[in-house]
Amino acid sequence: MMQKRTAHQIADVLIEALPYIQRFKGKTVVVKFGGNAMVDEALKHSFARDIVLMKLVGLNPIVVHGGGPQIGNLLGKLGKTTGFIDGMRITDSETMDVVEMVLGGLVNKEIVNLINRHGGKAVGLTGKDGDFIRAKKINLKKSAVDVDASEIIDLGHVGEVSSIDPSVVEMLGRSDFIPVIAPIGVGDDGRSYNINADLVAGKIAEVMKAEKLILLTNTAGILDKQGKLLTGLTIRDIDDLIEDGTISGGMIPKTRCATDALKGGVVGVHIIDGRVEHAVLLELFTDQGVGTLLLSRPR
Repeated sequence: MMQKRTAHQIADVLIEALPYIQRFKGKTVVVKFGGNAMVDEALKHSFARDIVLMKLVGLNPIVVHGGGPQIGNLLGKLGKTTGFIDGMRITDSETMDVVEMVLGGLVNKEIVNLINRHGGKAVGLTGKDGDFIRAKKINLKKSAVDVDASEIIDLGHVGEVSSIDPSVVEMLGRSDFIPVIAPIGVGDDGRSYNINADLVAGKIAEVMKAEKLILLTNTAGILDKQGKLLTGLTIRDIDDLIEDGTISGGMIPKTRCATDALKGGVVGVHIIDGRVEHAVLLELFTDQGVGTLLLSRPR
């Protein structure tokens, strides 16, 4: 028999979640799945259950995933090495074949299978399906040392989003399916392009007029210089934190993605700790949350 105290604790959790479920019912939430949550078995299963529960209580989750470590592992097994420039993998044609195999095949289908095993109805996509993610090639400009000129660095099959056709994703949502999207786009020339998963998630959130964009990371969120978690931040706050060096390194492109999404009409962006089990549910449906909330304007 359940202890009275335990029963009250469970009831309190459910009651706390109720207003959030009511507020977000029928809303689209885009979740970028990456980091430790993608490689730890317990975290993978907790994430899948979170997504299934979101769908069952009336939200419309869309999952966008990365897969950098898995790509690196397979390249290593094949005896192929690749370099990185500004965090972007130099992707020749052979590497792009591996990227498509890993992102569009192994990783995507594993996530789909996990969600389905926990009672959901997931469908895996890449941006090439229905041409729904159109991409353009990125050429990186670097200033040459001691020369008043810029060097153009060819990253190969590395792209950025040029446009998104939401019709395929909208159709799946209306049919009660959960889209699981690999960040591979197609160019006007028909070539495949590897695109940063955060950027794809942000653009999809904009186009789908999402209520929320959730980015799973390997940190507690955005921290101040003393290591304290910051939340309730605005676009201006982010600019100030980058300017004074509080936000640096790999967190800069993630926060830029977040602010672009806010400017594009997304109501709120959450940068959360994917190392915490059920982090997505805790952030969405509890008062305290487990990460940093970014808003277009102060509450």
